Amino acid sequence: MIELAAEQQRRGHDVLVVAGSLAAGEESMTYAAEERGVAVHDLPALQRELSPRRDAEAIRRLRGILRERRPDVLHTHTAKAGATGRLAALLAGGGRPPATVHTFHGHVLSGYFSSRRERVFRRLERLLARSTSTIVAVSDEVRDDLVAFGVAPADRIVVVPYGFDLSGLGGDRRRAELRAELGVPDGTFVVGWVGRFTAIKRPLDLVRVLRALVDDDVDAVLAAAGDGEDRSAVEALAAELGVADRLRLVGFRRDVADWYSAFDAFLLVSQNEGTPVAAIEALAAGRPAVATDAGGTRTVVTDGESGFLAPIGATAELARHLATLARDPELARRLGARGAADVRARFSLERLANDLDAVYRRALGG
Repeated sequence: MIELAAEQQRRGHDVLVVAGSLAAGEESMTYAAEERGVAVHDLPALQRELSPRRDAEAIRRLRGILRERRPDVLHTHTAKAGATGRLAALLAGGGRPPATVHTFHGHVLSGYFSSRRERVFRRLERLLARSTSTIVAVSDEVRDDLVAFGVAPADRIVVVPYGFDLSGLGGDRRRAELRAELGVPDGTFVVGWVGRFTAIKRPLDLVRVLRALVDDDVDAVLAAAGDGEDRSAVEALAAELGVADRLRLVGFRRDVADWYSAFDAFLLVSQNEGTPVAAIEALAAGRPAVATDAGGTRTVVTDGESGFLAPIGATAELARHLATLARDPELARRLGARGAADVRARFSLERLANDLDAVYRRALGG
C-alpha cells in the first residue's frame, strides 16, 4: 500500500495514508513511508481489536479528516479500517467522498472468530457494501468467497491483483553474510518463512514440517522472519519435537528483501490467504515455494511450475516436497527461475497503479 501511494504521488495525485495502532508482536512500517516520501497520519484509536469506545473515536476522527481534506476517493484496506473508514464516510455529510473503494486482501469472514461473531461480521460487510462505490478483491478466490458469503454479487466486485516494486529482490549479494548470521554452512538446506506468528498462519505446522524433513534425513534449518503472539508456542513445540537447534527465529527485519537470498526454498503453511505477499517476494527472488493450497495461494504458486502445493495441514506432504527440492538443486533453480519470471510479469507496481486508476475513474463516473 505504501509503494502504491508513492507511485500514485509520482503520477501527480495527492495521497494521505491514515494508519492505526499496532497489535502485539507487530512492527511499524512507517520507515517505508518515510523512505518514499509518503505522508502518514497516525490514528491510535484505529486498532485491530474490537472496542466500542475506541472504534467510535476512530470513526469520529476519520470523519474529521474527510471533512477537512475533501478527497475525491476514500480507499480503505483490511477489515477494521474498512469498516470504520466507510462508516466515517457515511457520517461525513458534505465531506463524504464522491467515491469509496474497499479492498479485501483476504477476509475475516471464516476461520478467524467464533461462528456467531463471523455471522455478525458478514452482516456488517453486506451493509457496508451497499454504500461502497467499488469493492476490490485481490484474487478470484477472494472474490468467490465474498460472493459465497453474500457480501456482494460478482458483478459488483473487481479483481485487482497485487502489485509491488520487485526491483530489490533477486541476486545473492548478501547470501553468505546472512547464512553466516544463521550459523549454517553452504551444504545445509535453508527453508524460509516470512510472516506473523498467529493462528491463521498455522505457525506450529512450520515446526512439524521441519521435524518431518529432518526425519527424511535432510540436513535442514528453518529460518523464520517475523513475530507475533504465537512465537513462544513455536519455540515450545520445537523443543518438544527435538528440532530447536534447527530453528532460527530472526524476528522482524527491515531488510527482509535480502533475507530471501539466504533461503533455498520458501514454505507457506497458512490456513487462509488472500494473495500471499511473502510467496510473491520469494518467487521474485528466485526461490521455489512449497505452500498449502489456501485461498488465493494458487494464483501465485503454480503447482509443478514454480513450486508445489499441498492440502492445509498436510505437513508430511509439504516436507516431502521440500526434500525433493533439497535433493535436486537443479530442479529448485529451475522452478525458482520460472516463478521469478511469472510473478514479475503479473505483479508489477505499474500494473497495480494502472488498474486502480481505472477503478477510481469509473467510480467517479469518468
